[in-house]
Amino acid sequence: MSRLGKLSTGMGEECGVFGAYDLNGGDVASFMYYGLFALQHRGQESCGIAVADTYGQCRVLSKKGLGHVDDVFDETSLEKLKGNLGVGHVRYSTAGASRVENAQPLVINYIKGTLAIAHNGNLVNAARLRRELEYTGAIFQTTVDSEVIAYHIARERLHAATVEDAVKNAMKKIEGAYALVISSPRKMIGVRDPLGIKPLCIGKKENTYLLASESCAVTAAGGELVRDVLPGEIVSFTKDGIESDLSMAVPSTFQARCIFEYIYFARMDSAIDGVNVYHARIKAGKALAESYPVEADLVVGVPDSGLVAAKGYSEQSKIPYGMAFHKNSYVGRTFIKPKQSERESSVKIKLNVIPEVVKGKRIVMVDDSMVRGTTCANIIKMLKREGATEVHVRISSPPFLYPCYFGTDVPSNEQLIAHSHTPKEICEMIGADSLGYMEVEKLKDMVGDLSFCDACFTGKYPMTVPNKDISHEFEQGT
Repeated sequence: MSRLGKLSTGMGEECGVFGAYDLNGGDVASFMYYGLFALQHRGQESCGIAVADTYGQCRVLSKKGLGHVDDVFDETSLEKLKGNLGVGHVRYSTAGASRVENAQPLVINYIKGTLAIAHNGNLVNAARLRRELEYTGAIFQTTVDSEVIAYHIARERLHAATVEDAVKNAMKKIEGAYALVISSPRKMIGVRDPLGIKPLCIGKKENTYLLASESCAVTAAGGELVRDVLPGEIVSFTKDGIESDLSMAVPSTFQARCIFEYIYFARMDSAIDGVNVYHARIKAGKALAESYPVEADLVVGVPDSGLVAAKGYSEQSKIPYGMAFHKNSYVGRTFIKPKQSERESSVKIKLNVIPEVVKGKRIVMVDDSMVRGTTCANIIKMLKREGATEVHVRISSPPFLYPCYFGTDVPSNEQLIAHSHTPKEICEMIGADSLGYMEVEKLKDMVGDLSFCDACFTGKYPMTVPNKDISHEFEQGT
């Protein structure tokens, strides 16, 4: 399942990273293709694969481009990617930054060999680090902070005993959120930021080790989930097996996983840090039903990530669950449209209401989030146009009040409808009969004992963040 065509958040997703290392020397291009295809929901503007043969000259072959995985790669191009060690990436970027130069993986040739890196996340000190590197002679080919990470690893490698030590030294300088998949000449390395903001997991199929942003990609590549990479862990794969370094880890109480992985980003068939995403969203829907009960005839979800929360609302409220929308999956995403007018018209193309389901009914409409509110208002109009007598909106996340600095393209405060309007005002603006947001205090019910980041709702950031909007100063790696 791919959530191509997110309808109502108005925000951009993260990216997806994938790696494969066949210890027997077999080509991994097909693993890379299926893994990235399963992560397509995390980024649809560009993608890429870089492979190397650890038994040969370790020469890196790569291909990347703008578009979906099946736009960039076909059978012929995959056959040319000969190598048993691969790094892959799917990318989402802000509007205007869709440039092939920014596509990943980044491949850097330096004195110690070749480094390929794929990054999901965003550094809060990237601009400063980039300027420091530029003043020492560094020349950048992209506008993504991932290149800053690659430069620091390469520079640290000049005087470090191993590439793992170089990565560790680079981690002491970079600040922010990151999940990295790296290939050095004969190693695959996975890295997760100390707070665990970005997810990364380990899989295996026979003698091939896999790294992926989500477990669904491991499954798609035919593998089985081994475990999650721990926050702050550096895990390396060689012909001798796996080695782990946890020297950069922090106490679990300081960890801050992105709560939106469970609300929206991750595919519902994934598990992250031991929490099943499907069950997390069921719990979210049940919590909404407890907090905001209403008399209604039918509960519906906005495709796709609102569907599971809607089911949870239905189970808790005992109101029947139904499918009120048909989604055209072949239409591009609404929030990628650069103009608001284009975003609004795209909703009508990609989402149709089924009149027979909603006519004469009081509807509870569940979605995962609301940023600008415009798209939600359009959907409500569509429901009432087709005969719904009432539309009660339930959002399975709290109101967005603050920007995200860690790789999620949440708009500036001025574009956040909840930043300048009360829920009552928003309800009137979107034309709903009632509106209820997830209570911040109930987010913990979704993930149990895991520590998480909810700064976009509370303003309580897990680290020092820039005191100004840097979204136009530096492009995210994601």
